[in-house]
Amino acid sequence: MRLIILGPPGAGKGTQAARIAEHFGIPAISTGDIFRANIKNGTELGKQVQEITASGGYVSDDITNAIVEDRLAQDDAAEGFLLDGYPRTTGQVAALDAMLAKSDLGLDKVLALTVDEDAVVERLLKRAEIEGRVDDTEDVIRERQAIYRRETAPLVEVYGERGLLVEVDGLGAMDEVTERIVTALS
Repeated sequence: MRLIILGPPGAGKGTQAARIAEHFGIPAISTGDIFRANIKNGTELGKQVQEITASGGYVSDDITNAIVEDRLAQDDAAEGFLLDGYPRTTGQVAALDAMLAKSDLGLDKVLALTVDEDAVVERLLKRAEIEGRVDDTEDVIRERQAIYRRETAPLVEVYGERGLLVEVDGLGAMDEVTERIVTALS
């Protein structure tokens, strides 16, 4: 199964992606995790990404597309995958379409987690405090939400027009949300 999970920052995509991937026996591929690993390891990419994310911005399509294409070429993604944090823009949608077309593949479903923005901001501020994420201030979180609305929310319409979109309420207990997702994807 080839899936994408969409939703604003803090909607629970990472948590649910891991659970869904395990349920379907596919890798959860998180661009955010890849970027954080590069930051932690002090790579050149990590330094670029840290500068961009510290100001609340998103990493450029060129960098992100290259990382995703490399990751999708790995053996564990041959039978399917769940992309978390990609695509974020219509340009990335086109790049992903091209990547998949090379192997004569397509997406099975695109899952969109719907959430209340204020609830998400509150959730992210708590996570920042618990995990010591210095880049998660309220201003930065609100800026990421605005960027999501501007750049990524339109993908819901794109995938809806293709008949791939499955919308699920992302608020509530983790197990309840997972159950809703599995039911919606089955």
